Amino acid sequence: MSKSMISWNAMSVSVVLLVAAAAAHSKAADVFSKPPAWQSPRPEEVQAQAIRWLAEKQVDAATRNKAAALWADLAKQPTETQVLLRLAATFALADQRSAKLVELCAKPKNQFVLPSQAWLSDPQTPAFLGANLRLLYGRWLVHCEMFDEAHEQLSGLNPGDVVAPATLLFYRSVACYSLLHKEAGLKAIAELLDGAEQSPRRYVTMARLMQEDLKILEDDSLDHVARRMNDVRRRLDLGRAGQKVRSVEDGIIESLDKMIKKVEEQQVASSSTGGVQDTIRSRSPAPDSVPIGGKGPGEVTKRNVGSGDDWGHLPPKDREEALQRIGRDFPSHYRDVIEQYFRRLAAEGTE
Repeated sequence: MSKSMISWNAMSVSVVLLVAAAAAHSKAADVFSKPPAWQSPRPEEVQAQAIRWLAEKQVDAATRNKAAALWADLAKQPTETQVLLRLAATFALADQRSAKLVELCAKPKNQFVLPSQAWLSDPQTPAFLGANLRLLYGRWLVHCEMFDEAHEQLSGLNPGDVVAPATLLFYRSVACYSLLHKEAGLKAIAELLDGAEQSPRRYVTMARLMQEDLKILEDDSLDHVARRMNDVRRRLDLGRAGQKVRSVEDGIIESLDKMIKKVEEQQVASSSTGGVQDTIRSRSPAPDSVPIGGKGPGEVTKRNVGSGDDWGHLPPKDREEALQRIGRDFPSHYRDVIEQYFRRLAAEGTE
């Protein structure tokens, strides 16, 4: 190849790259020129609201001085979580219930049964206080893996209701993702990404990973079943063993039954096809243009691999056979998860 040809090819590649870069830049400019769906309030605006709330509570001078010291200690460019924590601490200065909740959220979970926080949603509770403390509480509940309770607190809140909208949307997304609420999770993630340019980078990165994962998650798939099993383990670790957990377990058993039945039907169909082909191969070649028929009862031996009520008590041989059927069509780590689940069910049945 001549030098002139090499130079021309290099120039062509450069032009293509420049055009692609320009197109990408233009697309990015369009994205960032679009007004965000929500906006984080400025820290000074939140501080002013907090001071007005204190004035309405008619607190003494000492309390006002404590509040002023709280906000004076805030960083020059604080994160929205830092602003939320300062606001909650301000509420705690003048409201006893807020003080107890802030104290609870500052410590690791040390009890299974949490005190009722119904007052947060009470119409008599000021909206500014209730919404932001629900966010504080929901965030803490997610960290404690109490996703049902977190979802209850964070549902119904809008980004404009709180001083930390990105935090609200991120933790709502995590709760929905962990509970396998696919539609609600994708909605919360999309809303968070609509304001990606003003969200913490870690929120955006995690949100995109959760989004891609939820998009491909299919109901009653083995991946879906494995996640539901993990959810049952989490609930039991939290001391939850009521009707809700049992209904989740029943759903898992039903899904496993469907999958094993499907695998068994595929094996039966494969065996039937192989049998006919062996019969054809064992005979003399058939003349051209002569259809080959076959007669047979069309029956297969039915195997009992357990029902929804006794999966945990299957005989070892039958349980191993069921696991091998699943293992042939799915990755091996799912076999371990299902085997552990069977052991848990068997152990619970002996208690």
